[in-house]
Amino acid sequence: MMRKLQYWIFVVLTALSVASTGCISDDFTTSSSDVLAFSTDTVAFDTVITAQSTPTKQFMVYNRSKKMINISSIKVAGNERGRFYINVDGMKGSEFHDVEVRGQDSIYVMVESNIDVTGADEPIEATDRIDFVTNGVTQSVTLTAWGQDVDIIRGDTIKSDTRLRAGKPYLVYDTLVVAQGATLTLDPGVTMLFHAKAGMKVEGRLDARGTQERPIALRGDRLDHVVGQINFDIMSGQWGGVQFGSHSYGNEMAYVEMRGSAIGVEVKPESADRMALHLLNCVLHNSSSSVLSATGAWVEAEGTELSDAAGSVASFEGGKVRLAQCTLANYYLFDAISGPILNLDYDNDSLPALDAHVDNCIIYGNASELNSGDYSGTNVLLRNCLLKSKGTDDANFISCVWGGDPKFYTVREKYVFDYRLKNESDAIAAGDRSLCPASARYDRYGQDRWQRDGIDLGAYVWVQAADDDKTQAAPRRRQR
Repeated sequence: MMRKLQYWIFVVLTALSVASTGCISDDFTTSSSDVLAFSTDTVAFDTVITAQSTPTKQFMVYNRSKKMINISSIKVAGNERGRFYINVDGMKGSEFHDVEVRGQDSIYVMVESNIDVTGADEPIEATDRIDFVTNGVTQSVTLTAWGQDVDIIRGDTIKSDTRLRAGKPYLVYDTLVVAQGATLTLDPGVTMLFHAKAGMKVEGRLDARGTQERPIALRGDRLDHVVGQINFDIMSGQWGGVQFGSHSYGNEMAYVEMRGSAIGVEVKPESADRMALHLLNCVLHNSSSSVLSATGAWVEAEGTELSDAAGSVASFEGGKVRLAQCTLANYYLFDAISGPILNLDYDNDSLPALDAHVDNCIIYGNASELNSGDYSGTNVLLRNCLLKSKGTDDANFISCVWGGDPKFYTVREKYVFDYRLKNESDAIAAGDRSLCPASARYDRYGQDRWQRDGIDLGAYVWVQAADDDKTQAAPRRRQR
């Protein structure tokens, strides 16, 4: 009985197998109407550094016919400035012949780009195509990329005053060192790309003053997208960061956009008697530790966005700190946040007592705003600041907006990190004009903070948006 049952199971399974495959033929179709289908008609690469291979992209080639197809030729056409390589069935090259695809099956085609040096400062578009010839019919998939030339800096030490001028980006490998006694000047519009683990160590002085129209960029060298439309700009830890050493004073950073580092900006001078670093209308964004940290240092920041870090966004241990019209926000994506948004270490016996003034700032996000402790009797003073927590003013917290909501445009789930203010923001007109330095009158977009009686908190002046909540007809005053 068991043998008979097994026999009939075998018969049934065999019949099902024949039924499911009987419509698929191992014969080749020669009909010109039996052509290929593709998962995309264009393979587009982001801006790539010339003379360097790109990450691989892929697409699928489908045979919709019930019969086998012989692709007589798969070839990269070889247009001017185009330099693309393909991989078909595990073989890399630019031309393949007699590639067979079974009926109603598919194959993967991998594509890499390596664009020749263009000789231009700006990116140059490279285009090409892959031609597929099947049964006398030619079908094509378009290839596009933008090639960017760079000037390479490899493990260099700057020993005398040096100026880097705007033009092609500078690609830094290893560590760029500015020696004691030397000044590195970055002209407006300079872009510095740092390879993995590369960074800058300043024992001398850095003078990096961009403008609204021509900011300075410090970032990793991945110019492409992580996936889809998600740019590498949101990824932390792509490169080292900037360290100001024990002999480094008088450093200036204005209109600098710094993104995606491991350690952010670190300041560790010998003394807090002289200013170590001044920031104006900068963006320090996305670090796998802090975006700004200072130990026993005199640091000032005006109109600056400090945002998104695995640890504290900004951390100050002893020294002298002045923050005015700054936005400190943390919606870090890649790990649990391990520290408060703003860490003010006022109780360190080995360092000068912390003297910190935080004025007209926003401190907000997915972490506690401040380190716990009793600020009474310290030189820590927060005036006209917006905080998420519900507290009350005292000798250290003056005219603060407690339990407020800045209503950022940031949407973490959609990878949008925009810390400007929506129409209904509690930060609008909540500041004290007397606490805003004249140097910070204009934000990094050129908006005038003094255009209204009450000035807006944070790094950005509120601009009414047409598509925002229209119920906010006029700037809302801070409610005491």
